[in-house]
Amino acid sequence: MAAAHDDVDAGPRTRNGRAAERVPDPVRARRQEHLREHNLSVALGCVVDATAPPSRAQIAAATGLARGTVTGLVDVLIEAGLVRELDPVAAPRAGRPAVPLVPVPGRIAGVGMEVNVDYLGVRAVDLAGGVVVERVEQDDLRGADAGEVLDRLSALAGPVLAGLQADGVRVAGTALALPGLVDRVTGPLRVAPNLGWRDVDVVARLAADPVLASFPPRLANEANLAARAEAHARRGAGAPSFLYVSGEVGVGGALVLDGEIFLGRHGWSGEIGHVVVDGSAPGGPATLERLAGQDAIAAAAGLPAGSRFAELLAAVGADDPTAVAAVHDAARWLGLALATVANVVDVGAVVLGGTFGQLYPHVEGAVRDALDAHVIFAPWSSLEVSRARAGAYPAMTGGALAVLRQVVAEPSLWLTPS
Repeated sequence: MAAAHDDVDAGPRTRNGRAAERVPDPVRARRQEHLREHNLSVALGCVVDATAPPSRAQIAAATGLARGTVTGLVDVLIEAGLVRELDPVAAPRAGRPAVPLVPVPGRIAGVGMEVNVDYLGVRAVDLAGGVVVERVEQDDLRGADAGEVLDRLSALAGPVLAGLQADGVRVAGTALALPGLVDRVTGPLRVAPNLGWRDVDVVARLAADPVLASFPPRLANEANLAARAEAHARRGAGAPSFLYVSGEVGVGGALVLDGEIFLGRHGWSGEIGHVVVDGSAPGGPATLERLAGQDAIAAAAGLPAGSRFAELLAAVGADDPTAVAAVHDAARWLGLALATVANVVDVGAVVLGGTFGQLYPHVEGAVRDALDAHVIFAPWSSLEVSRARAGAYPAMTGGALAVLRQVVAEPSLWLTPS
């Protein structure tokens, strides 16, 4: 019987029968690294985006990845402190108990910041979706100097970022919501009409702060980031699509398609407040914002200039006829503007946020009537109208979530402690 050989190498050999030296293939190595990163991202995304903690088997079924591959990926994420196991849950049928997986809270956070007409604030959200810390200052910022307001924001955000790091929370980055046109290509705030700002290099001003210099913010429109938070709140069996309306002193909007914000060429889509809804109004064509913004409703309700929104809510809640009529008229104008947008983009659902969300019981009917009357496809497919679910200050939440998406997209950057 011939002796068995231990060196059974199936690889290439030289002419004299020796095993040839293997030459590393950089293209193949990069392809494998890319595939591993993609699979890690998919696995982490399944855990972060789940409405109920998934098991390894559920991740494998949802992604099509092999069970063994998912097990290896999850083990890496657990070791990195991004994911943790909950107590096993008995399987409905015979078999091993399922082990649910959840993001680790308080380990990595995204920081959302916002400057709006009547407040500025900072909110840190972790991978588990929990608010780690929040700071908000109420103030009327209309006409305020941009530099001074941004310095106030730095003074608010700097200690928050420093405190997170001191507590061992890794900061994934920051995003800043602004009530105006933000150029997503070059970055500056082009115009924020209700603040009175124009062509402001926001990032340069904030980078003067020694803490924020290490975390320069991504800039985005307030309504777009609020819509991102709303899409996250509505995640589930399918990626949501809807037209989001953010009612404040101004009126903003955003189009969400399959869970993603449609930004347009420059990032300027969604400016529904500037849609002309009354061409015969005294003083010239009137935009939605002029007729249905917070100040416009308060004035029509007979409230003094500078009144808080809470006063309007109180008047409507007390069935004050002037206030109720003012809100109804604003809702009718809103419905007309929404019908115009719906006819152009073929959206099937409308979500009312901000002031309209708080006034929802008083505006929903008039909005729905206007949509039914003016959307051409309404007889065959009526639009769903609902109240926003993302809670208070959704743009700050959306900013934090936008930052955390980068962690999910490139988890390998977060596999070892900083």
